Amino acid sequence: MKRGRKPTIDAADITRAAIAVADAEGLTAVSMARVAQELGNSTMALYRHVKSKDELLALMADAAFDEPPVLPDGEWRAKLEVWAKALLSGVRRRPWFLQIPMNGPPTGLRSLAWFDCALGALDDTPLEAGEKVGVVMGLMTFVHGEAWLSVTLTQGYENDPAQFSRLYGQRLREIVDPRRMPALAKIVAAGVFDMDDLFEAEDVAAEFDFGLHLFLEGVAAHIGGRA
Repeated sequence: MKRGRKPTIDAADITRAAIAVADAEGLTAVSMARVAQELGNSTMALYRHVKSKDELLALMADAAFDEPPVLPDGEWRAKLEVWAKALLSGVRRRPWFLQIPMNGPPTGLRSLAWFDCALGALDDTPLEAGEKVGVVMGLMTFVHGEAWLSVTLTQGYENDPAQFSRLYGQRLREIVDPRRMPALAKIVAAGVFDMDDLFEAEDVAAEFDFGLHLFLEGVAAHIGGRA
């Protein structure tokens, strides 16, 4: 019996298949052989379009997100808030993105579109070109850090919720020496960690909003000084 021809593929097909594997099984499951199996092709067929796994990971990183959000009319601050929350949502939707190593500045068209979107939010400010880049890179670093912390803590909470109970506050009272860690000891004594559940979705969202507020306050103060 004659076998049918293997389906024709391109780099976009390979990237979509790799993302499907990562979504279902995690980034560690992604390999050229696994993606080839997903597509019904030989591994060597993939190498005609994607030279290496590193190149595949770069393509996945660029394709992991939807198009950047449409920013509202108004001042720069409201625009960057929308951008930052959209970026956070995208990372949380595909947490494996955080495991892809960054080997250089972005060159993918989707990544550059997100970069352009955030830079455009600062068009009407007195910031110089280099300062605008610094603001956007700083905001991106903040969002990625918050996303990593959120994803990691969520996994820890799912594995052992007891770590996030009042037991944590009790443990800190046992090990925090006020003479060595006076600032932390005051926080512990104030009962900040005396909660039945230290990990609630509302609290995580509020902490992100507070951190974003502080970052943008700093940018506003800098813009005020430049003006």
